[in-house]
Amino acid sequence: MKYFVNHVGRAAPPRKGVIPTGAAFQAKGGISRGAYPRAYVGTAALGCSSSEARVLWRRTQRRVIIKSVMATQKSMLDEMKLDQRYAVSAIEDVLTPALLLYPEEIANNIDRTLALLSGDPNRWRVHIKTAKLSYTLKMLLDRGVQNFKCATTLELLTACRTGATDVLLAYPAMGANARRAHEIAQQFPEVRISVLVESEEQVQQWRTRRVGIFLDINPGMNRTGIDQSDTPKIIALVQAVTAASLEFRGLHYYDGQYGDLAEPERTQATHRGYDRLLKIASELERSDMPVAEIITAGTPTFPCSLSYEDFRHGNFIHRISPGTIIYCDATSLHQLPAEYGYRPAALVLTRVVSHPHPGIITCDAGHKTVSADAGIPTCIVLGHPELTSLSPSEEHLPIAVKEGFPPPQIGDALYLLPRHICPTVNNFNDALLVRSGIIQSTEPVSARGRETPLLHSSAHKLSISN
Repeated sequence: MKYFVNHVGRAAPPRKGVIPTGAAFQAKGGISRGAYPRAYVGTAALGCSSSEARVLWRRTQRRVIIKSVMATQKSMLDEMKLDQRYAVSAIEDVLTPALLLYPEEIANNIDRTLALLSGDPNRWRVHIKTAKLSYTLKMLLDRGVQNFKCATTLELLTACRTGATDVLLAYPAMGANARRAHEIAQQFPEVRISVLVESEEQVQQWRTRRVGIFLDINPGMNRTGIDQSDTPKIIALVQAVTAASLEFRGLHYYDGQYGDLAEPERTQATHRGYDRLLKIASELERSDMPVAEIITAGTPTFPCSLSYEDFRHGNFIHRISPGTIIYCDATSLHQLPAEYGYRPAALVLTRVVSHPHPGIITCDAGHKTVSADAGIPTCIVLGHPELTSLSPSEEHLPIAVKEGFPPPQIGDALYLLPRHICPTVNNFNDALLVRSGIIQSTEPVSARGRETPLLHSSAHKLSISN
């Protein structure tokens, strides 16, 4: 029997006719969003036994993978120094991994966003998938931000409880999820709640419900929404909304597919989409169905929406909806202009727990801590450009140490800046608030996860029958 060895050094039967090497892996683009490094070397190609193949694999492929990961990390941020504002004193009693939030930096990021919006908080419909904490939502509310959007009923409930006045459930809720959103709308009649639709079936389920309607337009991301080129369907659906005695409130247009484009290509591609979007709005207006609000842009295309002049001259209010900029992460800091002045406001505190191999350390921040959905590396180790995170397991994060540098000692604390902060925050029940290097309090991650998966009426019936 011939064997190949995978990237963790386990022998397994070879896949017929396919023996990609590390070079082939890199030729396919290296490490991308959602992809884990995995390459194979057949023993027939190596001319050696399975045990020899394993040794050769560990020596050669580790270098290939580490080199590729380090190149990806360098492309995100050349170096992130550990500013003293992030260092925490007296961490002996902190259970790691721990989510650290820095209120001063959160305030800075909110204030910078409002400054870019000419001081008008009404132009920001902030996505709370990142913020998650009632504490952070209150900071936004205190600065005049009243408009929010969310993706889950728990986020919707949290926003309403915290004091939001206008919330869009920016997800195509169906079935019990739609009924739960209606329950929340009834519970908070003072909150202006809206939902997304892209089909007449979705319109009909909202009949007689106390919600407004946004049409979800697909800008080419092909995730949800009506294709932006199908103007007749868009017009027909708005007509169905008004025929169902529902309020048509506007168009939702999330152009998140352009985040990987460099400038000026990103702005050029985004603006072409905005041209098409405004043509849709014009067609609706000519059909006597005016658009009251247009929502665009997550964090990557936030600058593109700011620079699109025609958004400022329409008969509608244009709102941008980035959420990641509240805390910022390695990806957003790479994507956004440095002159915007954003700073990391959320880090993960971890400890080194092992030295499993020369040039490798392991800390307690696997993918159940720092999300791996954005690819490898999952994070940047602040203040340590010689350290590069590798492919994590559930609770372990191996980190490569650059040759010639001493490794951190077992028990040393490290500060990680995630590559994608939104799902990372969702991995924690609580956050530690840090001011001037001192842990001041713990705050619950209020909108973490989801609500109990039975509507209250069904749960009540179950409890009675049991």
